[in-house]
Amino acid sequence: MSENILNTIQSPKDLRKIPKETLPQVANELRDFIINIVATKEGHLGASLGVIELTIALHYVFNTPKDILVWDVGHQAYGHKILTGRKEIFHTNRQLGGISGFPKRAESEYDTFGVGHSSTAISAALGMAIASKLKGETNIQHIAVVGDASIASGMAFEALNHAGISDTNILVILNDNAIGIDPSVGALKNYFTKVKLNGAKDADNIFEALNFDYSGPIDGHDLELVISELERLKNVQGPKLLHLITKKGKGLRQAEENQVVYHAPGKFDALTGDLAPKSNERQPPKFQDVFGKTLVELAITNDRIIGITPAMPTGSSLKFMMDVFPERAFDVGIAEQHAVTFAAGIATQGFTVFCNIYSTFLQRAYDQLIHDVCLQKIPVIFCLDRAGIVGEDGPTHHGIFDLAYLNCIPNLIIFAPRNEIELRNIMFTAQQGLDLPIFIRYPRGRGNILDWQKPFSKIEIGKSEVLKEGIDIVILTLGTIANNAKEAIETLSSEQQEKIGLVDIRFLKPLDETLLHKILKKYDKVITVEDGTIIGGLGTSIAAFAVSNGYKNKIEIIGIPDVFPEHGTVSELQEIVGLSPKRILQVIQNYL
Repeated sequence: MSENILNTIQSPKDLRKIPKETLPQVANELRDFIINIVATKEGHLGASLGVIELTIALHYVFNTPKDILVWDVGHQAYGHKILTGRKEIFHTNRQLGGISGFPKRAESEYDTFGVGHSSTAISAALGMAIASKLKGETNIQHIAVVGDASIASGMAFEALNHAGISDTNILVILNDNAIGIDPSVGALKNYFTKVKLNGAKDADNIFEALNFDYSGPIDGHDLELVISELERLKNVQGPKLLHLITKKGKGLRQAEENQVVYHAPGKFDALTGDLAPKSNERQPPKFQDVFGKTLVELAITNDRIIGITPAMPTGSSLKFMMDVFPERAFDVGIAEQHAVTFAAGIATQGFTVFCNIYSTFLQRAYDQLIHDVCLQKIPVIFCLDRAGIVGEDGPTHHGIFDLAYLNCIPNLIIFAPRNEIELRNIMFTAQQGLDLPIFIRYPRGRGNILDWQKPFSKIEIGKSEVLKEGIDIVILTLGTIANNAKEAIETLSSEQQEKIGLVDIRFLKPLDETLLHKILKKYDKVITVEDGTIIGGLGTSIAAFAVSNGYKNKIEIIGIPDVFPEHGTVSELQEIVGLSPKRILQVIQNYL
């Protein structure tokens, strides 16, 4: 037996040459490899550890990449990447210029479909299977690997409904570990629990009702059994579903016992599994915690407040309210469309609804925003976490489109707090009652104010704030990116600083037209800065306002260009797209 078999595997072809009885050693080595890399480089951990045996079995049994394997989300695909030729560069995972943390078509022929959001795998694999059928390719297998939290999403069910009558040999593998990022919720989770306890034959089988040949549940960590079942299913005609029971974090005790934390634990000790010690130094809060703690504070005095999140109670910090007011806080699972319309329904009955959805995930509920909320002027309070550039999760997760995709919808308010206190105050203002839905967007990570829990004060809707007066150049910002502009200005000499004004627009919609008239009359040169797309955002709105009112000012727009920014640290990516203090300074100097 080779001392380290994993080192001999450059592709699945090498894996298939290994005797079946030595594959458990490959599983152990693959787990250790992932643990050691993620311990120092950071990334997602638990999901990939839970599917090590499945990953090996899939590439062992099927002739990938000819046989098409589609992963749902990408958190569980680290082992897949390592076995498909990326072991030597895996240490670059999620780093600028390195490999993506998710499957990515441009990266490898084994990454058949790009996935960062959930519940897309069955639709994609079914499309590929039907395409193969149309081309007369009868010897290609199509496999979708889906988590139990993802299969409860509406899109997954739409795909299952179609696949059941598709006359294809698609294989759906249900990775049932009772958790997405937070524990899975809903009736389907209860159904899976019943199946596990009583066996599939003693439960009404939802998948057989959808015309799938169902098998399982089986132990997803019994490598020999998984291989045997996949070999059998290769020759079964029609749509099939294999139900595997796995444990997220398998192979690292702490990751098994604390699955929420070890989904993406940051740095940890690879030998002991212990998290890196936290600094005792007092730090500003994360924006998500400002939201979560403020919501509880408001809910104590306002019993009409309701909180909603689609599967992100920990990530959004709605967990704080769920712990204090469990009957007034709802995790609806990976179901953004449902979350939005559900929120609208509650709001029609006189409740004040805070619906917290990551900016990138709200894209999935766009029709519901228009049809179910804005068209009817239902005043839901949407809190958009992870707005702007999010960093290492990359293009599938950057929250850079919300300003543009919301800006064109009538009957709404768009606000971006500059800091933690502004976030508190707009939440306080919104719960006192608005006539329109409001969208409050804030970034991932920490603010910069230690003493942020100040007494509440009301914010006037549509009112900007002048941060600094100037003479002939003004910078208009929206949200926390004001800090970068402020830093750029402070780099200049005091004489140069006097020439530059700084205004926090605060509301993209409605614009503070009264102040804008004053600004455009006073300043010859206007620079707008936003951590959203240049097309359709703040700069576009300011330019359109100037043109429609006959102003001739020179206007320069700084924001995300017409590209999908890659993955890297926030500061690295801001430098690339032109939003760093250094790059903003360069633009200012052009006008000085």
